[in-house]
Amino acid sequence: MSAARLALAAASLAVAVSLAGCKSEQATTARSIQPLSPQLVSLMTEKGMSPRDPILLRIYKEEAKAEIWKKRRSDGRYALLKTYDICRFSGKLGPKIKEGDKQAPEGFYSVGPAQLNPRSNYYLSFNIGYPNAYDRALGRTGTHVMMHGDCLSAGCYAMTDAQIAEIYTMAREAFAGGQKAFQVQALPFRMTAQNMARRRTDPNMAFWKNLKQGSDNFEVTRLEPKVDACGKKYVFNATPSALSTFEPSAKCPSYQVQPEIARAVAAKEKADNILIAQLSKEIPPAPEYVAQNGRMRRSLDEPLVQVASAAPVAQSYAAVEPELASIAPVKTAPAPMPPSAPVALNTAVATDGPQPSTVKGGGFFAGMFRGQPEPQTTATVAAPVQVAGTEPRKVATDQTPVMASSIGPAPASKPSAGIGGWLKGVLGRSEAPEAQPVAVAPSPDPVTPKTRPRSAEATTSPKANPRVATAFADYR
Repeated sequence: MSAARLALAAASLAVAVSLAGCKSEQATTARSIQPLSPQLVSLMTEKGMSPRDPILLRIYKEEAKAEIWKKRRSDGRYALLKTYDICRFSGKLGPKIKEGDKQAPEGFYSVGPAQLNPRSNYYLSFNIGYPNAYDRALGRTGTHVMMHGDCLSAGCYAMTDAQIAEIYTMAREAFAGGQKAFQVQALPFRMTAQNMARRRTDPNMAFWKNLKQGSDNFEVTRLEPKVDACGKKYVFNATPSALSTFEPSAKCPSYQVQPEIARAVAAKEKADNILIAQLSKEIPPAPEYVAQNGRMRRSLDEPLVQVASAAPVAQSYAAVEPELASIAPVKTAPAPMPPSAPVALNTAVATDGPQPSTVKGGGFFAGMFRGQPEPQTTATVAAPVQVAGTEPRKVATDQTPVMASSIGPAPASKPSAGIGGWLKGVLGRSEAPEAQPVAVAPSPDPVTPKTRPRSAEATTSPKANPRVATAFADYR
């Protein structure tokens, strides 16, 4: 046989194999033609829907939910039919970027009849349509991104077999009823003002704001938004000017949106932005969502185990509530030291009221010695801070909170009845008899008992703890 004939035979075989593969891919199977359950059909009837009415799929990653919406015949608008728990997905919040990153995509996609796979290795499946024109304009790559069964994911949205059977069958029936393709809205979370405020520091926020525009279009109309892309962003329900088209990589042409839709979306966006700004001052940013191989479970009976929850709790604003000197619960202060072991301090101390001093001492060196290490007890007083021998000092309400545990213990020294040893020589004082107390000149500094609660610093304003100041800078 000549080389030309061999080449022709090889080509014919390749085409035959290819056609056989396509045919087997679309061939029906028992699981792909199973009917809808009577319970689901009854639910549709209650909601004014029929099995062959159009559908729309919404996916929320963070909540691990998938919603099937169906168009009602009464008003032609979509209404929520059923919500499913997503069994498993891989990656973290944010879009899919490239082939092999095991990231479940986010965006607006379209699924037609040819994308259904009745012979899937994962029970049943359909290709969600990634990458779309928007993704390709950004150079994003990937293939075979599915929603399927078997509760196992490596970049797909995995459901249980029973769940994907229902969703697949509803799609099949909608196509039989005349729907050419159904829309998939894959979102990082429910696009509420609360969630946008929680995730305000995420580097994907600009992308998510664009997704929220599409979500808002659906929310205010309950109609499937028309989706286009230009200027490397999504545009919704837009009609370009005459002789213009939308090109994902090119600058957006002038376009118009139906006035009543534009007004409704603008009003919702304005209200949400006001609420987002307010919540951003009241709630902390959510910790970064870190996921490895998705939410770790193989069936809906197993609890969700999100890798982000295993991160060190110290990094989470909400996980550890620091005890602040200004708000800590009141604790009993330790009793004053007996007169036999007086200590001179030049530091202001918060107490329940003026207390008599035992020994007066001052000057620069007197403040260097503070007796035994202080008890690890925090004393916080709701009343104005009182310093022995001085007028009451009020704490400023805008003072940066200081963590009680951030004030280190005072250096330890042995208690003494007076100042002696080499220090007396430095000060030029003569040695006093052991039986007599040492006379020390009065100091202009206030004198306080030895016991000093750890919740107060010197009379000067305390230096803000950077860790605490950062967490409470704008009180979230």
